[in-house]
Amino acid sequence: MNDWPDGWSDDNRSNRYGRGSAGAQPESARVMRQVRRGPAAPAPGQGAPPYGTGVPRQPSYVDGQGYDEGQGYDNGYDSDYNTGHVYGNGPGGPQGPGGDGAYPRRPAPNWRKRIKWTAITLVTALVVVSVGTYFWADSKLHRDVDLSKVIDRPETGEGTNYLIVGSDSRAGMSAEEKKKLHTGSAEGKRTDSMMILHTGSNGSTLLSLPRDSNVTIPKFQGSESGKIKGPLGPNKLNAAYAFDGPTLLVRTIEYNTGLHIDHYVEIGFAGFAGIVDAVGGVEMNLDQGFKDKYSGADFKAGKQTLNGEQALAFVRTRHAFAASDLQRTKNQQKFLAALAHQVATPSTVLNPFKLYPTMGAGLDSLVVDKDMSLWDLADMFWAMKGVTSGDGKSMNMPISGSVGGNLVWDKAKLKTLVDELKNDEKVTVSGN
Repeated sequence: MNDWPDGWSDDNRSNRYGRGSAGAQPESARVMRQVRRGPAAPAPGQGAPPYGTGVPRQPSYVDGQGYDEGQGYDNGYDSDYNTGHVYGNGPGGPQGPGGDGAYPRRPAPNWRKRIKWTAITLVTALVVVSVGTYFWADSKLHRDVDLSKVIDRPETGEGTNYLIVGSDSRAGMSAEEKKKLHTGSAEGKRTDSMMILHTGSNGSTLLSLPRDSNVTIPKFQGSESGKIKGPLGPNKLNAAYAFDGPTLLVRTIEYNTGLHIDHYVEIGFAGFAGIVDAVGGVEMNLDQGFKDKYSGADFKAGKQTLNGEQALAFVRTRHAFAASDLQRTKNQQKFLAALAHQVATPSTVLNPFKLYPTMGAGLDSLVVDKDMSLWDLADMFWAMKGVTSGDGKSMNMPISGSVGGNLVWDKAKLKTLVDELKNDEKVTVSGN
């Protein structure tokens, strides 16, 4: 009777003993690995042996020879640890996914994709900043002048004509600031400088109008009452602004020249000085020194940097010159050239800590017409920069003489000049 479980037979048995073998004889004796102990620990009450002697050492394993306390871990259990065989990719260590002992390398970066997304991020940031700057700047413009109230206007010509006015407005200035800038404390506003800037396809022209010009102030529509008033007859040009502000000044210039004014831009004392200080001052090279106690001017000849206070004194000075009004307009043009150059330098345009204060100082102090956009303002600025840098023509109104201390315009030259500007032709007329 076979006592073995089903599936087992004598044929399944082997001569092995143990581990499930069916052999009747045990295996032969096997060599067991031995562990040799170090000296025993001292008995209780005995002093510990000196350092380095009699301290039991941990047994070390020597393959085939048991543990060896004298040789340490030279070729035993941990002999492969130091060579990286246990944890590395050497023989006996873990294998990579490919089975060749190597793990896959990190894929090379996709530089084209990185550059693409970097460019997209930069362009997006630039668009966001530009749009934000546009709306910030647009909100600062004071569109207070309504040119629709100007009556009997001449026809619009080719190109664009900007009337640029520097007023002696002291609005918002403290008594200390008025004293510092030598502005006085007169009530109301007057025009210290007036210029027509023409921009077109044949270059730009900057025409200065002396404030003491002898002109006729015609009938006009009151800026507040809306009623027709005047005419006021012969007077100084700057009197028109004093009587009824910007709209009457535009009406008077259009009546006496026949040139249509498309946009109006005005800046006061404080705003002008603020722009100069925001750009860090404007460098000027003066041919001669001069003083004027009325404007506070006190300059020496040579190269120098003017701050806001000094710049205002420079463009307002007229008592220091024989041809007072004409020389002042020349100084104003010279200074505007230097200021435009300073504002447009990379050190200002590319430096937000200069650019935004400069824009803020200028926009806060500008008064413009209701149809003026930032694009129009930018066009005016770059055209003025071009003219004052030598790319256009800068001139005074042609003068034929004077009457009662007021300057009389040369009518023949004025007609030729206006015709050339209306037709956007190159200006051939010269001024004083």
